[in-house]
Amino acid sequence: MKCIRSGLWLCIASALLAQLGASCASTQYRAALDERESENRTLRAERSSLKGEMRDLRYQKDSLETALAEANARLLEEPQKQAGQEFPELDQLGIGYGTRDGRMVISIPTEITFGSGKAELSSSGSSALTAVAKALQQEYPEAEYWIEGHTDSDPIVKSKFATNRDLSLARAMAVLHYLVEDTGIPDGQCVVAGWGEYRPVASNDTHANKAKNRRVEIVVNRPAP
Repeated sequence: MKCIRSGLWLCIASALLAQLGASCASTQYRAALDERESENRTLRAERSSLKGEMRDLRYQKDSLETALAEANARLLEEPQKQAGQEFPELDQLGIGYGTRDGRMVISIPTEITFGSGKAELSSSGSSALTAVAKALQQEYPEAEYWIEGHTDSDPIVKSKFATNRDLSLARAMAVLHYLVEDTGIPDGQCVVAGWGEYRPVASNDTHANKAKNRRVEIVVNRPAP
């Protein structure tokens, strides 16, 4: 009889211990869930904060890019003609010219000189550069000529050139070769640069403004007296 009672108590004790163990495990599980949920709430709050910071940074980036474009446009305004600056042949060919920051600038629209996405001079481009060379040799024979290629901001789509900068540099080089090899401009008086889309004279918001930005400029740097 005592053995039966002893076994019964053992069974009851085992059951109580099992129940107690299950209760502890449940408590530990609940604590782990609460901790994980707390971590998730913290992560969600951090993600929300980061999203807000990213929106602010994108806004700042857009604002800075707009300010930079406007600053460049103000800095690189189209050259302004001065009294006594007259080149009728350039006027007839649609070539712009004038003064910017005290320097003579001749601006040749890409539509005159090159096909879309190309850096091979057209026949009209050759005629235009012949007229430009004549003006340079007559008025500024001892000057240094900065030949600078420019594009609009549209990305390259169908062209052998990877970027607008590559295209603008190739066009500037084509102008250099023609001026030196076909018109006699001294190579040593020339400097070549390809600015791509980074030096606009107008915002790139319309077809007309983009056309203004697609150009090759020859900036005349007169020798110091």
